[in-house]
Amino acid sequence: MERKLASVVIVDDVAPIPGADMIEVATVIGWKLVIKKGAFAPGDAAIYCEIDAFLPVTPDFEFLRKSSYRKLGDTEGFRLKTMKLRGQISQGLLLPVNLLASNTYVQGEDVAARLGITKYEAPIPAALAGMMKGGFPSFIPKTDEERIPNLSDQYDSFRHQLCYVTEKLDGSSVTYYYHQGEFGVCSRNLELLETADNTLWKVARQLNIAGKLALTGRHLALQGELIGEGIQGNPYGLHGQTIRFFNAYNIDTGEYLSMPDFLELMQHTGLQHVPVLDMAFQLPETIDQLLVMAEGMSVLSPDHSLTAREGLVIRSADRRISFKVISNQFLLNEI
Repeated sequence: MERKLASVVIVDDVAPIPGADMIEVATVIGWKLVIKKGAFAPGDAAIYCEIDAFLPVTPDFEFLRKSSYRKLGDTEGFRLKTMKLRGQISQGLLLPVNLLASNTYVQGEDVAARLGITKYEAPIPAALAGMMKGGFPSFIPKTDEERIPNLSDQYDSFRHQLCYVTEKLDGSSVTYYYHQGEFGVCSRNLELLETADNTLWKVARQLNIAGKLALTGRHLALQGELIGEGIQGNPYGLHGQTIRFFNAYNIDTGEYLSMPDFLELMQHTGLQHVPVLDMAFQLPETIDQLLVMAEGMSVLSPDHSLTAREGLVIRSADRRISFKVISNQFLLNEI
């Protein structure tokens, strides 16, 4: 599912913030964010900009300069992050719909391109970026999971199914595939040429991923998180780099392997998977309760008490339910 960084929404609720006279908290499609008092009312149409949206430098967004200004290479803009104001978590930004040309819009419309909004992505170290071979292969799905607040209207229907829970790791996304005799290495958005100094290729050679995939006798893609030295500050205190896998995709059938089949593949190949926290998880009554559960210490922390985890990934056995729950505490600590 393509992420909507800016979309037209209806404000679901507006509530006071204890002890705050000038601001309120609004709720839109499962997200809570701080707004100026009286700026919006329940039922109003508005433009919701998600966290990680990168807004252009224009007069309409100049009010963000003090809190959100960033420069990516030669591009200036304003990055939206999770914040806490007067004790209230705020995730995103609400804008009036009259910012849209001709004031024309449709509820749910993705308006990021109309407003010049893109996704903020931190610069990739040269050792990870590599040399482009081509775009991400069309026969493999990309790895970005939907965040649970964006699925708030479906949450109640999820609760009757048992799910499995894995830890979401803070690393760099990588995909390896074996297809029609060819082995490929991909970052989040690109396929990479093999070079001596690219970290994704180095780890592939160290772990013999090409050979292990070929021996399965199937056309498969493995997707995982590259972690270790030089990656996101190495929060897990590792020496060197390694990969923890979270997906295996059967290219021929166009389906992900079930969790039992995935774990069997990991055991058969000797590759490591992300930490599995629960194989029979019952979703709590509310998303707010789930967000609290997302906070905690990483299983990969040397003594389980030094590194806060990024969050959780929750899926049903048939994968019809699949989403991520990012810890608000992790988001607040993001640089």
